[in-house]
Amino acid sequence: MARLEAYRPELTAYCYRMLGSAFEAEDAVQDALVRAWRGLDGFEGRSALRSWLYRIATNVCLTMLDSAQRRVRPMDLGPAGSGRATGAGEPRPDEIWVGPVPDARVLPERADPAEVVTVRESIRLAFVAALQHLPPRQRAVLILREVLAWSAQEVADLLDTSVASVNSALQRARATMSAADTGGDVQRPLDDEQRALLSRYVAAFETYDLQALTALLHEDATLSMPPLPLWLRGHDDIAAWMSGTGNGCRGSRLVPVAASGLPAFGQYRPRPGGGHDPWALIVLEISAGRIAAVNNFLDTARLFPHFGLPAHLE
Repeated sequence: MARLEAYRPELTAYCYRMLGSAFEAEDAVQDALVRAWRGLDGFEGRSALRSWLYRIATNVCLTMLDSAQRRVRPMDLGPAGSGRATGAGEPRPDEIWVGPVPDARVLPERADPAEVVTVRESIRLAFVAALQHLPPRQRAVLILREVLAWSAQEVADLLDTSVASVNSALQRARATMSAADTGGDVQRPLDDEQRALLSRYVAAFETYDLQALTALLHEDATLSMPPLPLWLRGHDDIAAWMSGTGNGCRGSRLVPVAASGLPAFGQYRPRPGGGHDPWALIVLEISAGRIAAVNNFLDTARLFPHFGLPAHLE
């Protein structure tokens, strides 16, 4: 089993791109590795072990996607709301949202910096959300060809189809992806400019200096809060929300993590008796030196343990 476990991080990244959920991706990989372990004695070595594992993982994902609805982000559900709204709507089921994945669970051990950047590029929230617009087999073709750099023949062998079919599916998938917003900068290791921006963001958020905070945002920056459907666009609405309904975040503390190839923080809000309780996993999208999107994932009961964040701050 240890021989198979070495492939877990890259298979998790692959299944996350396919499924749009870190939790479903880990379930899929576990299922695939168990199937592979049970069939290892019968594996005849006619293909590389890695290719065989990807075939199993792909079949698991395609089966899961047969009965699943497409995962989305709040921005896919309707127009931006008002920052002066008194509520954010009823929470929607977890099964409809594209969620974040811990970088640590998908980055290969001892990966070189170039490989780290490549993986982060392909697990960004916007990119994974765009992938969900593709039919499942097109999705697999695009990931295998464009992200993992497999040959058309290798993909055809994995999917039991022809090279012509693979090339046709790739062409259609590229057309769909080119119309989607997959923008944002990848967080590169030791990027001084990004580190300085994040330091200013933490300082502004923890002091709840909304003027300093909005100065770090693009004019058309977005704020979303899955599983709540409301999302906001622009300085005025974001500042209005944070000073009004969201004012309970005043006095929060932020703990850095890395999620979906992007800078992220566990946000802890103050509790009346002292200390801080989990409130949101904040995932930031950065473009051209400013913050383009603030994604607040509120399912802390599942996300904080998954990201290794403490249950409370005292």
